[in-house]
Amino acid sequence: MLILEIDVERQRVSKVELDASGPIEAALALHKRRETWRLDPLSPEVPFVFGFGPFVGGRLFGVHRLVFVFKSPQTRMLHVSTMGGAAYKAMGMGAQAVSIVGRASRRTALLIASGEVQFVEFQPGGDVYETARRLYELHRDFFARNDARALVVGPAAFTTYNGAVVSVDVDVRDGRLRPGAEDFAGRGGPGTALAQGHNVVAVVAGGPKRPLHDRVADAKALDEIFKARFGKPYRDALNEKTVKYRYDSKVGAGGTFGVNYPHYRDLLPLFGYKSIYMPREERRRHAELVLELFWKPFKAEQDKSREWYNCGEPCPVLCKKAWRGKKVDYEPFHAMGPFIGNYVFEEAVPLVDRVDRLGLDAIEMGHVIAWLFDAVHVGLLRPEEVGIGDVPAFDPAKFEPLGDSRRNAKLASELVDGFVSGATEALSLVARRGIRAAARELERRFSDRVRATGCRFRDLAVYAALGSEGYMTPSFYWAPGLVAPMYMLGRYWSNYTPTFMPPEDFAESAYRRAIAEMFIDNAGVCRFHRGWAEEVLEDLYRLAGLKPPSPALYRELAYYAKLSGAEPLPWEGRRTRDLISTLASELGAREWRFAEYEDYYEWWMRFKSRLDQLVFSE
Repeated sequence: MLILEIDVERQRVSKVELDASGPIEAALALHKRRETWRLDPLSPEVPFVFGFGPFVGGRLFGVHRLVFVFKSPQTRMLHVSTMGGAAYKAMGMGAQAVSIVGRASRRTALLIASGEVQFVEFQPGGDVYETARRLYELHRDFFARNDARALVVGPAAFTTYNGAVVSVDVDVRDGRLRPGAEDFAGRGGPGTALAQGHNVVAVVAGGPKRPLHDRVADAKALDEIFKARFGKPYRDALNEKTVKYRYDSKVGAGGTFGVNYPHYRDLLPLFGYKSIYMPREERRRHAELVLELFWKPFKAEQDKSREWYNCGEPCPVLCKKAWRGKKVDYEPFHAMGPFIGNYVFEEAVPLVDRVDRLGLDAIEMGHVIAWLFDAVHVGLLRPEEVGIGDVPAFDPAKFEPLGDSRRNAKLASELVDGFVSGATEALSLVARRGIRAAARELERRFSDRVRATGCRFRDLAVYAALGSEGYMTPSFYWAPGLVAPMYMLGRYWSNYTPTFMPPEDFAESAYRRAIAEMFIDNAGVCRFHRGWAEEVLEDLYRLAGLKPPSPALYRELAYYAKLSGAEPLPWEGRRTRDLISTLASELGAREWRFAEYEDYYEWWMRFKSRLDQLVFSE
């Protein structure tokens, strides 16, 4: 596997060959070589790595995700984040992966094609879309000559731990942004690592499109693999396994947003997970409100307009569903919608757009808003201390859907802007250090309010603790596996279904899922294609003449976490623990009552012990 190593401080480029099955395995080797577990995540000596899997450029769809591996300022360990479609154009950059080290003396854009790198001083625009347009205007010839795609950071990357890398696809014929073909590598703060660690604000990558391995362009050979596994040719298997993301006739919608709401209903997490305390009938009442006010307006528009797109590679699934030009997915819209007490879809659209433009990870931002809203609601903070003009409506029992949704959406917009600009001392603290460290500091500063309310700041947030400083918030499912003691959180590398079981059994199911998801990410395959890809991945590696990855890759990531001092720790806050116990109760797990802290600790320790047996005995 060929790696371009770019030192942006010295403006030097070298090429390195590694024996690696994909970008995750390659990045881990680079980090081990530099012993980066010893370093701060934002040290210039910590490589920022991105690359693609071995199946690009052939006959397979959904294999052109760009994979980012970096030491996260949030988790304090190696983290993986991926972005749809970007590798379709980046495959011509002249290497399978890029490793960036050093810190540029000035804000810099890298133009990469056919193994050559240009270092360009570049000042980003006020938002990610403006930055992409400015890049195109200044380097129109490079875009057109190489059919290139831009990866940029937003203002949030320079002032917060939560900056994303944003991929914006420009039509090289006229410079217009392609609708639907923007995507975000956000979890864990890759934009922050790139901007603050290396002073790189943009990468433009392109070049000749050709398969890395010719056999993946052999349609007959691919069909033989799929017929052996599924009893049908590739296209038929793909169509069958991607129904949810294209169009599910059973629910009359498609995509994650279109399917998740009618599927999960009363299991949807609302109001920063406060819905886990509601009786089932009350949750069902709220779910019906969400379907009526949040889901149906989107579905009605989709029924008329059919604004369906792919992520930038020529994939027939068309999973990107847009609403009047704005791409709509479950996670970012739930983050700026029901999770923060906003049930009105039209109010969420400008909020998601604002978060996107600033270059923030929407999932994490949803947790930040809900946590601070709740802190104001219970009296731990005053509105002006988090830069908002009123107390949020954050009691589900008293919630007035229309008026309170508009109120919360307005306050959320104020909070987002204040978070990025550091408008108040409290917001600046959270933006610099994240929820976990900020919660501890706020408890110290406002110990009188903690005593008066009987509530700690950490008790209002849901996160998994990693070492002394790191943490990760879960995706928006009522699922113990998303805060379980796993070695890679914030992705779906776990059992993320709303289920409960004895800790040893849960650990085994989570580990199996983690390995499968890791292999998919390492291969640069889209999760929406995992239904067929997981079954044939080893066959595809062999077809390409490559050695498939080993589960030992997860063990290496776990070792790195231990060396970094970012190993999972028991749950610190009440609501995180309650996410576990309320679902156990909901599902009738009578053998686990969780009456005392020791019960949670026992479940956590037994899970962790069994996981470690699996990880370190492979």
